[in-house]
Order: sequence, then structure tokens, then C-alpha cells
Amino acid sequence: MSQLQQQIIEEMKVQPEINPREEIERTVNFLKEYLKKHSFLKGFVLGVSGGQDSTLAGKLAQMAVDQLNEETGSDEYSFYALRLPYGEQFDEHDAQDALKFINPTETLTINIKESVDASERALKQAGVELTDFAKGNEKARERMKAQFSVAAMRNAVVLGTDHAAEAITGFYTKYGDGAADLTPLFRLNKRQGKQLLKELGSPEHLYTKVPTADLEEDKPAVPDEVALGITYDMIDDYLEGKEIPDEAREKLEGYYLKTRHKRALPITIFDEFWK
Repeated sequence: MSQLQQQIIEEMKVQPEINPREEIERTVNFLKEYLKKHSFLKGFVLGVSGGQDSTLAGKLAQMAVDQLNEETGSDEYSFYALRLPYGEQFDEHDAQDALKFINPTETLTINIKESVDASERALKQAGVELTDFAKGNEKARERMKAQFSVAAMRNAVVLGTDHAAEAITGFYTKYGDGAADLTPLFRLNKRQGKQLLKELGSPEHLYTKVPTADLEEDKPAVPDEVALGITYDMIDDYLEGKEIPDEAREKLEGYYLKTRHKRALPITIFDEFWK
């Protein structure tokens, strides 16, 4: 194992093997303790898309608030699942199946199309025309903006779905889906997330479906692995300390080095890695 691979694994906190039941309990306890420590907070907010990551984070959040309500003999804690489509979502049926599995305290639907389109028009009037890729980032940021607005009005915190296999590649929008108060899945890779969902009794199709960001209109529903040019199995193997083909390793380490800014707070004159 190279020094860089070891450094990345240590930074991402990935273990080569996990006990799914222990990781479920560990995550739920983390979420519960955070709310108990900050007594003015009464819940969690998360956008639920119907993909593996939001399904898992949403289920764990609901378990946390259910346990807190049972322990306190109250109903003061809530999980708010947000549906945030741009117009109509092509896999809406998966999103609805995820909501049934999670059984959230409350579900809110906020269609971001009008907001994103208005922003695109305003920019165009100022002489800035968005590419399809840039508009995709606009969608991600609008979704996160809506989540923080709901959280502010519900005394809640926003959960992120970032996990190790996404973090290493920077495969998310800066200040979009990469912005959140808590990231309960951090330390898990993609296959470990699947193990947790399987342990939780999730419908199989929610964790075996092909992952896609689905942000670009010119290239709808492009699989993550196609966009990245590397499979999640290879990413997971790398994070577990295994050898992967040189071409895949170089590509993955290139993503890691190029996207360090996404995993850092805003850069100051004192930071070294930007130089």
C-alpha cells in the first residue's frame, strides 16, 4: 500500500470490515447525542431522492428521533423528509418506496424548478449563460438552500449523505449536496452502506439500483460510475486497503488531489495546500 493510499484511508476513516448492526447503533447514538447536547434542536432535515445514500441516512435519522421520543415519553423530536424534484423526477417511484421504508415524521415536497429557472434567467439577463453542467450545480445548491430554510423554521439540523466513496472523489456540488450540518455516513464506503440497508430490511431495489446524480438535462440519469470513469467496487477496494489496477488508482488519486478544496473550510492565507 502506498503512503498516499494509507493517508487517504486514514482521512476517510474507512475500516476494511464492519459489523452492520454495530454501525447502525453507532450512527443512531451519534444522532441522538447531538440533539440531546443541543437542547434547542428538535430534529433532522434531509432530502430523500430514492437513492441508496439518502434512504440510509433518512432511516437512521428516523430511528434516532423515534428512540428519543420513546425515551422522553414525548413527541417533540421529528425527522423531516424533503422531496426536492426539478419538475418531475424520472424515478419518483423509488423515492416513494424510500419514504415508505423510512416512515418519516413529516414529508414536505418543494419543487425547485421555478427557483432554478428564475435564477438561470436572472443570470442570463446579466450576461452569464449557464452551461448544462453549471445548471446542475444550481439545482444541487437550490435543494440545499431549501433544506436549510426548513431546518431554520423547524429547529432542526440538515443531514448530508456524503460517505467515503463520494468524499474521496469530490463527487458532489460544493455548497450544494456537499453542504450540511452533520454527515452521519462518513467513514462508510458504498458497499458498507448497502450492508447497513440490508441489515435494516430495506427493499433490495433501493440499494442495488444504479447510482446517478441526475443533474444534467443534456445527459439525464448518467450513472455515477460512467461519469467518474471508475467503479464503486474499485473505489471501495482502494478504501479498504486493497490493490486496484494502476489506471484506476491514478484516476482515483487524481480526483482526491484535485478536490481537496471541497473537503476543507474556505481557504485562508495560512492554509498550505493551495500553494
